[in-house]
Amino acid sequence: MTRSEEIRPDLDDGIDRKVLAQLRARFLSVNQGRLLRAQQALSTRQQLVLRLLPLLFHVNHPLLPGYVSAATPAGLCGFEPDEALLAEVQRLTRSFAYKPQRGHGLGGRPAMPIHGLFLMGSLGTVAQAEQSDMDLWVCHDPQLSAAALVELQRKCALLEAWAATQGAEVHCFLVDPARFTAGAREARLTSDDCGTTQHYLLLDEFYRTAIWLGGRTPLWWLVPVYEEARYAEYTEALLSRRYIRAQEVLDLGHLAQIPPEEFLGAGMWQLFKGIESPYKSVLKLLLTEVYASEHPQVQCLSLRFKQAVFANRLDLDELDPYVMVYRRLEEYLAERGESERLELIRRCLYLKVGKKLSHPPRNRRKSWQRLLLERLTEAWHWTPRHLAQLDSRSQWKVRQVGSERRMLVNELTYSYRFLSQFARREQVASSLNSRDLGVLGRRLYAAFERKAGKVEFINPGIAPDLAEDNLTLVHCPSADNPRDSQWALFPGNLTGQEWQDFAPLKRSRVLSDLLAWCHRNGVIDASTRLALHPGTSDLGEFELSNLLGSLQQAFPLPLASVEENALLQAAAPREVLLLVNVGLDPLKQHSQMNVHMTSGRTDSLGYSGVRENLVQTVDQISLNSWNELLVSRYDGPNAVLDCLRDYLNSLPPGGPLPNLRVRCFCRNRAPAIAERVEALFRDVLEHFLDGRGGRHLVQVRQQYHVLDLQPGQVRHAALADLPALLDYLGETRPAFSPLHLDRHALEGDDLALILPLGRTDCVQVFYRLHGDQAELTVLDEHNALWRQRLPFHDEQSLLTPLHRFLESLLYRRNASLTLDAPAELNALEIRYYQILPPAPARAQSLERREPPEAAISHPFYDVQAILEPGANGRLQVTLYCNHREFSELEYGAGLYRAVARHILEQRSGSARYPCYLTDLDLSQVLGDGRLQSTQYLRYKAKLEAALNQALQSA
Repeated sequence: MTRSEEIRPDLDDGIDRKVLAQLRARFLSVNQGRLLRAQQALSTRQQLVLRLLPLLFHVNHPLLPGYVSAATPAGLCGFEPDEALLAEVQRLTRSFAYKPQRGHGLGGRPAMPIHGLFLMGSLGTVAQAEQSDMDLWVCHDPQLSAAALVELQRKCALLEAWAATQGAEVHCFLVDPARFTAGAREARLTSDDCGTTQHYLLLDEFYRTAIWLGGRTPLWWLVPVYEEARYAEYTEALLSRRYIRAQEVLDLGHLAQIPPEEFLGAGMWQLFKGIESPYKSVLKLLLTEVYASEHPQVQCLSLRFKQAVFANRLDLDELDPYVMVYRRLEEYLAERGESERLELIRRCLYLKVGKKLSHPPRNRRKSWQRLLLERLTEAWHWTPRHLAQLDSRSQWKVRQVGSERRMLVNELTYSYRFLSQFARREQVASSLNSRDLGVLGRRLYAAFERKAGKVEFINPGIAPDLAEDNLTLVHCPSADNPRDSQWALFPGNLTGQEWQDFAPLKRSRVLSDLLAWCHRNGVIDASTRLALHPGTSDLGEFELSNLLGSLQQAFPLPLASVEENALLQAAAPREVLLLVNVGLDPLKQHSQMNVHMTSGRTDSLGYSGVRENLVQTVDQISLNSWNELLVSRYDGPNAVLDCLRDYLNSLPPGGPLPNLRVRCFCRNRAPAIAERVEALFRDVLEHFLDGRGGRHLVQVRQQYHVLDLQPGQVRHAALADLPALLDYLGETRPAFSPLHLDRHALEGDDLALILPLGRTDCVQVFYRLHGDQAELTVLDEHNALWRQRLPFHDEQSLLTPLHRFLESLLYRRNASLTLDAPAELNALEIRYYQILPPAPARAQSLERREPPEAAISHPFYDVQAILEPGANGRLQVTLYCNHREFSELEYGAGLYRAVARHILEQRSGSARYPCYLTDLDLSQVLGDGRLQSTQYLRYKAKLEAALNQALQSA
């Protein structure tokens, strides 16, 4: 058998030990080539670290780096330093003298407790870079005690610290081969490890990338690919028949079959990393897709690597781990005809290698990596222009990044869908995987999904810096409709005539949306010079500068990573910035005429004597718990109320409140406007959070607005004028609803005194005299309002009829309650207040009045009404006058005339003063009798109006 032949061992025919030695030599030849390549890319001091690591684990000497104590495990199986290595270490520590280790270790410990040292990762590959770290697997004797492992871990930490002083980043990972083969490990085994759920895929990566530094060699090397399925039987035969000695090999297991759960876990991990660094993850992500698509007959790359060594195909370039990955992906995508994805994979590999082929090498000598990459790009038919574009990635700006983002996002989205389908098809969607897939889907949604109002993030790790040196911001009005005007952002410093000949980087109808996009993507930074063409807007450079500063202050970059717990919940606002009157002067007409208004009425929602609303637009920019930046525009007379409503509805129940900032930089009264809006939000939020719900009344100009503060469903009612407000306040309510007044609402109106007094245990009557008229206002136990204007003779005649009626209501109400009903249901009080007009020395005020004298002391004429449902939705009325019945059954349409004649007959002199109801029964019309008082008062007023009209005409 010559060295050029493929080796195909067969247990049944017997195996020549020389053949096994030849196999081992082939693997070691590839290993030596990779090790030399790794050293070539390292600095002199880093090369020293790499050469000394085996010796530092082999000996335990106080003068050498990594020494902990005499009890620390040391001794690398089969390792003997050569003269050159001993000379290296003696230059490091001159007094060190090497003594070969023989026999058993101290205290019964194994003499050679370190079974093997292996480098994992990109060292020795085409993708090795100056900053590549060294992941070192320290495979130790499974018999080491817990105390010995602690010592060994401390030694590893000291060696890592020493390596750092030499400019090398080393990460040591302890590996128990017995536990690892059984699939049990507690710790990460590479600096890029996602946990303990990817045993076989990690083993696959180990076998095809690891560089052996010393100790036992992998037993897996000696098992042919066609015997992988019976690995245990084959290796047992090798050992039991003494083809090899157990002290020479290290068994970490086989790759005959990979559970589907690992593909799902690996894909999810790479997809998670790819959201922020897509170029680094796309290669591994697609390799996972290839493996999963072949399941269960997966021929992983490590098996292809082993097959090549057995076949004596030892070309280091073709066996390079990254080249092998690329070849497998190229084969997969070419079979599927997916040329665009293949082109993306090529770009990812090129950028991963990081050798700029459009630039000459630094030392005019081409490295093996550069030569290999040149051969690949020539096969891809890449032009010098294509290479130059990729090599200028650090200077990529918005246009290049936007097109690249599309392909990367498509790839990540496709991978997520593939993983979801794979999980369903293989039935591996456990509760944990389902949750993780759900969280991952939300990460993708938050990072890349477009939706109305969301600021698109275009640079997920594509280019290092998108900031432009010069930009031009232009307001482009529409000739047809001023409301269709837009803002556009152009690269460079353009004049008013030049910008029309260029294509903008971004357009938006809303300036704050455009500025938020610039900030989120880093297009504008502190060094950017911004030329402004404001057009017909009122935007000035002062306002523009402050708008950008507010964005930077409210949403500092880079944004913190989103925690998994946040993704398990619905997205909720974390930071909210309100920008008022962006690019608008609310007093523009006065500014143009150089007129400055002076008024004692300074409320920004009702400014000056004509009560102008100075809040014309509100732009809300919010960052939520999923790191989505959202922009909403509110304009028109109800802008601030609509914004407030949506803000309250966005708050999570019981969750943390967002940090709210309100800013205004318009030309007139900007600080006062911002302060007024912030105070409004603060006041309403205080009532919203007190747990009682209720309503908040705000006056804007001559209109009234009521926010119904029901958690999660805040509603905004706009009322055109005071009569509309009174109608609203009189609406029936199922329960008491607090009503809070804004600090500037209803100034000088009686209602400003009345409405804040609403109570659940009280019916309150307010009256105000207007010459020979009196205005009666009732605020009932549900905080509903009823108002009536009556002739006034004296206080007694005004209040007594109403008092009698209200007392009869309480009597009916109490009679409908059970005797063991809670005391508070019975404790309904009637209170009376007179509204005193303002005087020179005092403001309008309320004065408490005693109820009218009890009815028992003053006999009265009893008029009772009972309403019942009739035909065709009509109500049938029955009246009782001093217990005499008058019904529509008897009198029909003449009912009120008959009652009026009867009442007049009872009066001396047939006086025609008003008649009042003393009692009313609505139990058959409105329900169970526990109805609010204003419902009775409305029916009472209608019946009395009909009765008194009949009195006047009788």
